[in-house]
Amino acid sequence: MDEQIGAARAVELTQWYGAGAGPTITQWQRVLDGPGGAPVTVINFFKLRPMAAYATGGDPVSGFEAMMRYAAVSGPTLEKVGGRFLLSGPFETTLIGDDEDWDLVAIGAYPTRDALLALFDDAAYREAWAHRVAAVERQRVVIAAG
Repeated sequence: MDEQIGAARAVELTQWYGAGAGPTITQWQRVLDGPGGAPVTVINFFKLRPMAAYATGGDPVSGFEAMMRYAAVSGPTLEKVGGRFLLSGPFETTLIGDDEDWDLVAIGAYPTRDALLALFDDAAYREAWAHRVAAVERQRVVIAAG
């Protein structure tokens, strides 16, 4: 990707998804700089809030309920862009390394990095993002090649 176009795209994505709630501009830039046609796997770890924290006040629902509202849109959108879930379920335990406390793990596979970016460009997905932000106390999202 052209460097100037990539930088502008990283700024646009950061504005849409919010610094702090979503990837930083540097993290977006690393995603954009990867090979567009190569498959990627995205591993999400979520710690949910007891009660969702909507910026607009929103409904008084649990973090889990807010996450399910997000999932109701993100799952079909992932499939629409050509991806599929490899796993979505409760976190059990850490086997090796520092013990961590998560509630949910979701692993999505995308045929290309461009398909992953298409997810973030989808209008319904962008709208549903507010549910994810309200639901999540903290998260770790990593991308693996292939």
